Amino acid sequence: MKTFDFYANGQWHKPFSGEYLDSIDPTTGEVWARIPKCNTEDVDKAVQAAHQAFEHGPWGRMLPSERGRALRRLGDVLIENAEILGEIETRDNGKKTKDITPGLKSWLADSFYYYAGLADKIEGSVIPVDAPGILNYTRYEPFGAVACITAWNSPLLIAIWKIAAALAAGNTVVIKPSEYASASTLALMQAFEQADLAPGVLNVVTGLGAQTGADLVNHDLIRLVSFTGGIGGGAATAVTAAQKIKPVIMELGGKSPQLVFADADLQLAANGVAAGIFPPAGQSCISGSRLLVEQSVHDEMVEKLIKVISSARLGHPDDPATHIGPIAHKSHFDCILRDIEKAKADGARLAYGGNAVKPGNAANGLFIEPTIFTNVTQDMKLAQDEVFGPVLAVIPFTSQEQAIEMANDSKFGLAAGVWSQDSARAIRVADRLKAGTVYINNYFNATTQSPVGGYKQSGYGRENGIEGMKAFMQIKSVWLDTTPNQPDPFA
Repeated sequence: MKTFDFYANGQWHKPFSGEYLDSIDPTTGEVWARIPKCNTEDVDKAVQAAHQAFEHGPWGRMLPSERGRALRRLGDVLIENAEILGEIETRDNGKKTKDITPGLKSWLADSFYYYAGLADKIEGSVIPVDAPGILNYTRYEPFGAVACITAWNSPLLIAIWKIAAALAAGNTVVIKPSEYASASTLALMQAFEQADLAPGVLNVVTGLGAQTGADLVNHDLIRLVSFTGGIGGGAATAVTAAQKIKPVIMELGGKSPQLVFADADLQLAANGVAAGIFPPAGQSCISGSRLLVEQSVHDEMVEKLIKVISSARLGHPDDPATHIGPIAHKSHFDCILRDIEKAKADGARLAYGGNAVKPGNAANGLFIEPTIFTNVTQDMKLAQDEVFGPVLAVIPFTSQEQAIEMANDSKFGLAAGVWSQDSARAIRVADRLKAGTVYINNYFNATTQSPVGGYKQSGYGRENGIEGMKAFMQIKSVWLDTTPNQPDPFA
């Protein structure tokens, strides 16, 4: 069994308390690793290291182009270690290896290359002010030591997105992964040691969110927090950060609608809707978990959708033939099953799936069938609350206006999908949807170049793209008097 330590100031440290947490493989149910249960002293060690690296180390004085070269090294190291990191993430939270490893070698490594190129491209401006002889210009500057808190569903992806932008902006970083999936982030830090970053530039602490995470957010030397997770953890983070007047970038949950109009290519839509929720077993913040379908094609759409998912193979996540892997941890597995039973009790009709299953090649795993409910109404819990599992709620509509109203009738606003062969209407509908990302005739795409973030209780701030880097920066306005004399203010 692998035992990890935490990483601060370029060194590995055992937790001050000597306590560790078990990491359980969701495919086998076995404890396969231990992670440190960091306390206040451990968090302080990591934050102090990040602060010193920014204020007194080479990182804070490094030219933007030099930071770019450091980021390119991180991208190279990621590619070199993609195989082992993919294997660890699979054991950590059950993600399919065939999804992780190729991504690490391609678009996730490209995150570092993208921000490496952007590091010396962020420009201020000269402002034409109404003051003779005054030059006013702006510049973007880093915050200093920042906290990056990641979720258990995609630890490596989320960590890489945050790290690349934060470092390119000139900050130093303390990462705190979820207690349910920390091993792959610690392994990522082991790999990144090969890039020879200065001590303290990257640090990792692990432990419980209510203790380790809270201590990190509360630390006086942390100047910005980037959080990805659920509403409860996000709200607690925002409260703590507000008490210390710290900005927060927050990406939370979703109950994303997919709107299918009668003129859509229904087979294309069925494939896209299925792809938008089931391959990761619904464990994605942007999962399209609400299917709003025009009444006249409702039955046909459901029939096509069931036909698509009936061929899905559940199984061991390292098996290339597997389409859907396990639920990441037991408490969430139980929660999804409770939500399924609640939907039945509320009167929704179970049209497909709904059962916990034991695939032959992973008989001890936490697997739930792709599940479809029809006869769902807007007031049901299933229509309003995030399940974060392979459970799709199907709701009919009779007009475009009703579809838009139903789509926006949610406390969430992370993503949405529109399926129609009338591109003009699709654009008009997309313009009225209250969501940070809208897909038209496709779903689930993401790239480092394009910003990601939510409306309403799905969060605020943006990750990825130029906006994602600027979120890790603060703007300064400089006023220079070019005249030789300062007039007497009392003359």
